[in-house]
Amino acid sequence: MTGAADRVADSTGNWVDNLAPRWARPFLRLARADRPIGSWLLLLPCWWSAALAAGAAGHRLPNLWHIAAFAIGAVAMRGAGCTWNDLVDRDLDAMVERTRSRPLPSGQVSARGALAFLVLQALVGLAVLLTLNGFAIMVGLASLAVIAVYPFMKRITWWPQITLGLAFSWGALMGWAAAFGRLDAAAFLLYAGSIAWVIGYDTIYAHQDREDDALIGVRSTARLFGAQTKPILVGFYAAAVVLLAAAFAAAGSGPVAYGGLSLFALHLAWQVVRLDIDDPARCLTLFKANRDAGLILFAGLVIDAALRGS
Repeated sequence: MTGAADRVADSTGNWVDNLAPRWARPFLRLARADRPIGSWLLLLPCWWSAALAAGAAGHRLPNLWHIAAFAIGAVAMRGAGCTWNDLVDRDLDAMVERTRSRPLPSGQVSARGALAFLVLQALVGLAVLLTLNGFAIMVGLASLAVIAVYPFMKRITWWPQITLGLAFSWGALMGWAAAFGRLDAAAFLLYAGSIAWVIGYDTIYAHQDREDDALIGVRSTARLFGAQTKPILVGFYAAAVVLLAAAFAAAGSGPVAYGGLSLFALHLAWQVVRLDIDDPARCLTLFKANRDAGLILFAGLVIDAALRGS
């Protein structure tokens, strides 16, 4: 067991703290292996896209290798992205109560060690990417530009959540590109819908740090929206549902897919009703609940493809 001083303040009692070898714990925390929610949220648009493509192609199931490859790639690239984010933000993280115990600001990992770990994770992601078709490889590589600039956006814009949406929704393009070797309207609409969803849930997440962010000058939609967060969140979540419905229409999806979308919409509405922006614990719970919302949507697409496929 490790001492409390070696743990990250807002992530304790997990498998990394209790089961991982002591030498590996700081690196696993750097990759957020102790908080898998980010990997889920990066993965889900990939799975949506793969399932939507399966239905459009008349297949009963998404390509199972693509499902597995996206899962491996999401874990690797989410870890790489978090490592890069922490390298860029290590001075800011040292000033925030919730993040000052992270591996870099606390001195558990050196900047050089973090950079080497970043390269290792990126190579795993690249190895997975190279199993896809050439067009999908190019689409995947293009995402690196968005990932690279994301950590800097909170310093220059009140809308860093848009950049996060561009990065975390990239999988909405990847599943379609891997299936068809091209991008069509359905994939772009799915991507746009996912971006609106990400802006919504990451605004909820950012309310945890609203006061600390104000003290150190970090910008976010949580600070920008303030007390108007709920009605603005309704707008982003409604846009997500409308754009996803348009994607389904463009792909020729059937009624079960729309049934899943309806349940997804109800889940988002429940989040808005339950939200209390002055309760950090509730904000974190609602943010994490988006994994379940995304899985509901994925299940609807998979079942729809299974029922309609040949």
